[in-house]
Amino acid sequence: MKTFYDYYRNQVKLSFEDHPFSTAPKHVWVICRFKNQWLLTKHKDRGLEFPGGKVEKGEGAKDAAVREVKEETGAEVENLYYIGQYYVAGKGGTIVKNVYYATISELIEQPHYYETEGPILLDHLPESIKSNALYSFMMKDEVLTECLKVIKNKYKDSH
Repeated sequence: MKTFYDYYRNQVKLSFEDHPFSTAPKHVWVICRFKNQWLLTKHKDRGLEFPGGKVEKGEGAKDAAVREVKEETGAEVENLYYIGQYYVAGKGGTIVKNVYYATISELIEQPHYYETEGPILLDHLPESIKSNALYSFMMKDEVLTECLKVIKNKYKDSH
């Protein structure tokens, strides 16, 4: 387990074990690849980030991950892999979030992308995400860095 502080100075605990904080997390975040590119979305308020969101009532985390990717990018998830889970002790309460790695089979243009402006494809993630105002705060802590290491080591076509 790795413990650190996020962009807003909240304590974060990140684990790559099988659901160490909750078997029914309320949030998901999905690191996506489509045709050798990173698939992100542009959140209307936060900026560029990987898709994700809340698990809805009666829905499992995996189903939420697939739904959020579709809603925010128009992408069809081909493969979805559980990477890890993190726990944030925030000022407004705690959040437990599953992180997944998804490979995408196709992008389908949507009439709307909910709270986002749709898909963004990048050949490479910039080294300077932490200081880049275009990127969401969610891209700026060690969750992304550590999850990318796991993905690179575990899955081909991921870098």
